Amino acid sequence: MKFLPVLAALGLALGAASARAETLKIGTVPGAYSDAANVAAREAKAEGLDVQVIEFSDWTTPNVALDAGDVDVNFFQHRPFMENAAKQKGYQFAIVGLGILQNIGLYSLKHKSFDAIPVGGSVAIANDPVNQGRALLLLQKAGLIKLKDGVGFLGTLDDITENPKKLKFTEVEGPQLVRITRDVDLAQGYPHFIVASGSFDPTSGLIYSGIEDKLFAVSFVTKASRKDDPAVAKFVKLFQSSEAVKQQIRKSFANSDKLYLLAWQN
Repeated sequence: MKFLPVLAALGLALGAASARAETLKIGTVPGAYSDAANVAAREAKAEGLDVQVIEFSDWTTPNVALDAGDVDVNFFQHRPFMENAAKQKGYQFAIVGLGILQNIGLYSLKHKSFDAIPVGGSVAIANDPVNQGRALLLLQKAGLIKLKDGVGFLGTLDDITENPKKLKFTEVEGPQLVRITRDVDLAQGYPHFIVASGSFDPTSGLIYSGIEDKLFAVSFVTKASRKDDPAVAKFVKLFQSSEAVKQQIRKSFANSDKLYLLAWQN
């Protein structure tokens, strides 16, 4: 009967569409986020979900790729970073699941205390608005600078009102801060990049942020039009419930509770 081949072809087409619906590309950055996503991807395969983890070396391209449809989800940014990028670029994104709250720190490989940092000392901080603001708040918490009232995490170098040590600042892309730490008196640091580099002890920070920074939990982000995508929801649920993922995250943060929190549990 002639309609049988047609039905067979239709069935194959529907099967292919179904397979595509259960395929995800996730953009992330090397270190804790990529490692955890890869563990989840391996477990997802057993659940019929084919996940490809794509690493980017900077904090700009993952959003460009998401907006262009080259990835379905990205996992590298927190809400303030996402909202700032959306404001600048017009992105229409949505957070679909919480991930890891990383406690950033201030590190020195030359001095054992903030008091020992010399007048005119060099400080390396992130060059993007939100993460630079976090560093400045931490520097203020350490008593090294004062900021204009109310600037919060959107503060920039222009918002410094007091700098008694006359510190000199170098602005660096976040993932590259670990490479410059040895060359400066003090540097903003992201523990998972430090662990991944093996350059120095990630638990040696002079000060860390903490649970008060819960707004900065790195999360799963999609286009707003895909926020209810069942394949995305399936992967996020698997990620958050996986013991293997939790163990990998702990390993990525040097098995230290002071370096991170599982945001979906806190």
